[in-house]
Amino acid sequence: MIKKLNRIEEWFLITTLVLMVALIFGQVIGRYIFQSAPSWTEEAARHIHIFQVWIGAGYAVKLREHIKVTAFIDLFKVTVRKILDMVALVIWFLLVLLVAIFGTQLVLTTLQYGQVAPATQIPFWISYLAVPLGALSMIIRLVQQMVEIYGKDYDRKGDTVL
Repeated sequence: MIKKLNRIEEWFLITTLVLMVALIFGQVIGRYIFQSAPSWTEEAARHIHIFQVWIGAGYAVKLREHIKVTAFIDLFKVTVRKILDMVALVIWFLLVLLVAIFGTQLVLTTLQYGQVAPATQIPFWISYLAVPLGALSMIIRLVQQMVEIYGKDYDRKGDTVL
């Protein structure tokens, strides 16, 4: 299941990056060569970028590429490091859980109002759906890291999971 999620995220991020670059390139060509560019390309690229940021955040958790400072944690012995890593992940998990809850509320509220983007006529709830989906991806990855920390041997210095 997790391998399938990895593949879907990778495929999604690569495909949307290519699509977004093509849309922006078309917008630039239209604007500077033909002196007229369709407005929907810029708006579509913006919607795609929103999804890239949120889905990419979950993927970055998987790769452990989020910003972290380990200089403080490295000062402690093995058990304390393990506890600090777990506490940090639990706090991060709780924050992302709040983002998922409030993001879902945002999607449901926007769905009720039926607001659409002016040029593409894409309902805004679709773009806002990126928030709870990205948060869900991060939650899954954070739980994986918590399980790894619980069973991990911290004998080597600087061997933190965060």
